[in-house]
Amino acid sequence: MWFLMLGVLGALLQYLEIGPMAPWSWWVVLIPFALALAWWAWADWSGYTKRKVIERENARKQARIDRQRSNLGLLSSKSNRSKRR
Repeated sequence: MWFLMLGVLGALLQYLEIGPMAPWSWWVVLIPFALALAWWAWADWSGYTKRKVIERENARKQARIDRQRSNLGLLSSKSNRSKRR
C-alpha cells in the first residue's frame, strides 16, 4: 500500500511539474507501481495475505469470546484487570 501511495504522489508531482521530481524521467516515477505489483504478487503467492486475514479473524473471535465471558462473570477478577490495561 505504501508503494501505491508513493507512486500516486510521485506521478502527481511529476504531472504537475512540482519539486525535484519535475526533471526526472517517467520511468523513475513509475517504479513504485511496479514494486507494489511485485509485492501483491508475492503476498498472494506466499499466502501472506490469507494468513493475515485469518490472524485478524482469530483476534476478533477471541476478543468477542473474552467480552462475552466477562459479561457473564466467568473470568476471574485478576484476568479482567489484565484485559482492561
